Amino acid sequence: MDFYQTPIHPCGYLPNHYSVNIFADPNKEISNQTYSWLIDYGFRRNGRHLYRPHCPDCNACVPTRVCIDDFKLRRSQQRTLKLNQDLDIRKVQNNFKQEHFDLYLQYIQSRHDDSPMSQSTVNDYAEYILGTWAETQLLEFRLDSKLICVAVYDVLPQCLSAVYTFYDTAFEKRGLGTLAILQLIQRTKELQLPYLYLGYWIKACQKMSYKVNFKPIEGYIDKTWQIVPE
Repeated sequence: MDFYQTPIHPCGYLPNHYSVNIFADPNKEISNQTYSWLIDYGFRRNGRHLYRPHCPDCNACVPTRVCIDDFKLRRSQQRTLKLNQDLDIRKVQNNFKQEHFDLYLQYIQSRHDDSPMSQSTVNDYAEYILGTWAETQLLEFRLDSKLICVAVYDVLPQCLSAVYTFYDTAFEKRGLGTLAILQLIQRTKELQLPYLYLGYWIKACQKMSYKVNFKPIEGYIDKTWQIVPE
C-alpha cells in the first residue's frame, strides 16, 4: 500500500494551526480488510478515502476507541437513555433515502453553515455517508414515525467504527449525539466486539472533546493504544 501527503492547509479545528494528512493511494483497491488493518494505526475513513493527520508541529488529533467490556454509563448518559425511551430505533439498509439526505442537509446547514459540506449534493452525500467499499450500516431514530436522527457506522472484524451522526436540531435537548454513541456501544456488545472507534479527540476543540465522556477510552498515543488521561 502506497501513501501520499497532502499540502499544508489551515486546520479546520484549531485556530492559527495548519494541518497535513497522509492518505492511502486512492487509485489502489481498498477494502474493508484494508481499513481493518489501518484503523488500528490511527487511520479513519472519509468517504472512500483512508487518512490520518500527520502535522509536523502538532499531535492534538488523538484516535480514540471505547473499551466495550469495561464501559460504564455515567449518570448523565443514563438520563439521556431515559429521556429517549419513546424513540423507535432500528437498523436499516445502507441505501440512499431522500428523507435521510434532507435531514443531513438540515443538520449541516445548521451546524456547519460556513463549511463546503453545507452545499453537499446527493453525490457528495452518497460518497461520504454511504461509502463504496466499506461495510456500512445505518441506525434510524424516529419519534412518532418522524425521522429525527441517523447514525452511520462501519462494521469491521475487530470493532464498529462511528462514521457520522446527524439529527434534527429542533430536538437538541434530547442529547441525540450521545444517544447515538450509546446505541453503537450496545450494538458493539451484541456483536461481541471489543471496541467502538470514535475518531479523533482534540482536547482544545469543544466539538471534538465529547469523546472522552465514554469511559474507559483509549487513544493511539506514541504509536500505542493506551488509556486517555483525565
